[in-house]
Amino acid sequence: MRALDRRRLAPLGILVAGLAAAVWLGLDPRDLFTARAVSSIGAFLRAALRPTLIAEDGGHSLAPELFAALRTTAAFALAGISLSVGIGAVFGFFASSAWWEEEGAGGLRRSVGPAVTGVTRVVIAAMRSVHELLWAMLFLAAMGLAPATAVVAIAIPYGGTLAKVWSEMLDEAPREAARSLRAIGAGSGPAYLVGLLPRVLPDMASYGFYRLECALRSSAVLGFLGFPTLGYHVALTFRNLHYRETWTFLYALFALVAAVELWSAALRRRGGWA
Repeated sequence: MRALDRRRLAPLGILVAGLAAAVWLGLDPRDLFTARAVSSIGAFLRAALRPTLIAEDGGHSLAPELFAALRTTAAFALAGISLSVGIGAVFGFFASSAWWEEEGAGGLRRSVGPAVTGVTRVVIAAMRSVHELLWAMLFLAAMGLAPATAVVAIAIPYGGTLAKVWSEMLDEAPREAARSLRAIGAGSGPAYLVGLLPRVLPDMASYGFYRLECALRSSAVLGFLGFPTLGYHVALTFRNLHYRETWTFLYALFALVAAVELWSAALRRRGGWA
């Protein structure tokens, strides 16, 4: 069967697999339309039109809790993504074949390159295959409900993801400039740093900003484990059926992610990346 025909069959295969999974799980769409489900969903959606900054129990202002949760969510995300950038840069270098298989590379580098890249790719696959919630649960047992627990839980899987994507960008980057530098006598280091790396830095930076947006959502979700982020207040207010308060914290999260997206877009335009 031709490759084109296989690609056309792929969506059908995914659909069949999805239907089979639904049957195996016993999913029934009618469960969404029971009287209780319709009432709960309706109450939650109606509350979206009436968010409140006044607590439904007690009547006190939610503003201090909201701004504290915003700061904590942003701080966890920024610290986690900063650490993951360092992890991703180091592991991405070793996982990429661009350095190890460079034209003119010595025999020792070429001989150890496949082993280094193979081991590194296994390590980063293990890092990113475990969700940040599971990493957080592991470090909760070791360090307790400390900020470092949340930061490391974000940094490990995000570092693995950055390393994978950045290494692939390095491998797929055009190498003509690096070859030209080598042809006029430049060493491996200058050829890599001047001829290859600048070609992929804009894409690497853009993807890094995208992961920052994801880190904000992950930071919020860690609140479901007890960290004082926006997710903690979303879970608490939802559990108490204070849906108007829930939407207040959800809208704050939406605004935070949108602000980071606007900021990153402005930086990309200023730097000529967009």
